[in-house]
Amino acid sequence: MFNTFRQSVCLAFSILFRVLFLLWRVPAVLGGVDGVAWPVCGRHWLILGLGLATRCVANLFITPLFHRVEHLLPGLRVLSFLGLVACISHLAAGADFFLLSLATVFFNLLVGPSVPVSDALANYYTRIGLLDYGKTRLWGSVAFIVGSTVVGWVAGLWGPKWIPYIAGLGLVYTIAMSMLEPNPMPEGKPSMATVRPKVFALLRDSSVIRFLSIIALIQGSHAAYYGFSALYWKSEGYSEQSIGYLWSFGVFVEVVMFAVAGKLFRGWSAQALFRIAAIGAVVRWVVIASTSAVIPVTLAQGLHGVSFAIAHLAAMQYIQQDGESRIVALQALYSALPLGAFMALMTAISGELYEMTGAGTFWVMAVMAGTALLVKLKPQKIE
Repeated sequence: MFNTFRQSVCLAFSILFRVLFLLWRVPAVLGGVDGVAWPVCGRHWLILGLGLATRCVANLFITPLFHRVEHLLPGLRVLSFLGLVACISHLAAGADFFLLSLATVFFNLLVGPSVPVSDALANYYTRIGLLDYGKTRLWGSVAFIVGSTVVGWVAGLWGPKWIPYIAGLGLVYTIAMSMLEPNPMPEGKPSMATVRPKVFALLRDSSVIRFLSIIALIQGSHAAYYGFSALYWKSEGYSEQSIGYLWSFGVFVEVVMFAVAGKLFRGWSAQALFRIAAIGAVVRWVVIASTSAVIPVTLAQGLHGVSFAIAHLAAMQYIQQDGESRIVALQALYSALPLGAFMALMTAISGELYEMTGAGTFWVMAVMAGTALLVKLKPQKIE
């Protein structure tokens, strides 16, 4: 029976809780809270940047170590346990900039591989017909909503010093869930290559380059939204509470899309899904760039279920249909380059654009997403 795997795979998406831990802990510690001097506060962006860079490197060099499906679940167990150790190291680091930097590197060396490895595990069971990836992935979005709400509530009530303890509890639960054994256990094909695929060798494959380019253009177009939409809407008169509702609505639609996508888009190709996502992104950014009226902006936020969720599902479908020995390597590249390095680059560029053009930044994002429509995937040899 397969009744335990749903619980086991939930650990994959509790990783979001760990990410929340980093994003809340660093600004809180270095932002003048708990007696830390304000002159240090500007450095928290350096630490966040260091964390993102570390995750990118970890995905390129550590994630491929788990290239066989038999390695995935044991790997997640090890990463979850070490994640708890990393959480404790943040407690020991306190507000010391150097120690917090080291703890951040340690933490992200584990977070980096955890996400693609857990996605690869979910992809394996989707591939053999025992799991609906979308219905599993939606719990990651739910975890984001619940985690951010709980962390914000606790930080406001008792202060940021409690955040590492909450993260620690989440990691303990993650470890417990990872010890459950799904039936059947992950098992690779006898013919599957035992030699670890070289991640950088995949970059010589033109089909992989096209795949990564499409993802980079669509998901990279979200950089201005993630980094500066709140600032823009606040300048247009929206309250922080209203902005929070807009973001929550986008994630809510994302959850709904993950829930229904399996039936709604059954039989659709990855190329077709990417085109829908690109069109949705273009419409979304054009609306946000054109108006700040409540109804159009709310409708544009509803397109998050298209511009993000469908693009992610298309990427997972592409990876699932590739060779089994390349799945983890492709997951590593997907997390490291389009969602890691390129997103960081576009966030920096969006910051410069926002200072110069304000809402005009979203016009640039619309052009970027539209460019993805010009890139065509090469047919895959489906195993």
